[in-house]
Amino acid sequence: MQLVVARIGRAHGIKGEVTVEVRTDEPELRLGPGAVLRTDPASAGPLTIETGRVHSGRLLLRFEGVRDRNAAEALRNILLIAEVDPTEMPEEEDEYYDHQLMDLDVVLADGTEIGRITEISHLPSQDLFIVERPDGTELMIPFVESIVTEIDLEEQRAVIDPPPGLIDDRAEIVSSRDETDSDDETDSDEGTHSGEETGTGGATA
Repeated sequence: MQLVVARIGRAHGIKGEVTVEVRTDEPELRLGPGAVLRTDPASAGPLTIETGRVHSGRLLLRFEGVRDRNAAEALRNILLIAEVDPTEMPEEEDEYYDHQLMDLDVVLADGTEIGRITEISHLPSQDLFIVERPDGTELMIPFVESIVTEIDLEEQRAVIDPPPGLIDDRAEIVSSRDETDSDDETDSDEGTHSGEETGTGGATA
């Protein structure tokens, strides 16, 4: 299986290095020296990584045969593609590759269908599932344990326990309150009962 692991950015310096926008959680594995990567467009590759280093928080790569700034700049915006075994799993528990999450059905704990994952967006603060609903609209679901309670690859589904307002246009808070009639009684010592919010039951991972 072919996966996009990075996009080449602008040239850095005069010796052929380029900045890259990393699109993998394992850059040390996918973008290490010696890695041979396909490209999009295909005519630009394959490219073999010669060296890599981090500079000011950004990954810099140099490819074999790319020796000056002009050659590096010619690679700008090219996508780097790695061959990945579809059965391969990340080393860390409860981590998944993007291709394993794509097209999973998103459901509530009671089985209510919400939609299907069509994209995973990697933000600095967190990852997001882009979910297409049955009516064609899209919603974004943070991929955090408190919301995505279960990933079941065998059943091809992701179970979520969304907070109010995440999957609806407006937050719906259902509460029950005991009302007391005070009328004109001024010396009444009657107490009031506080309302209890009714939430949906959460599934466990």
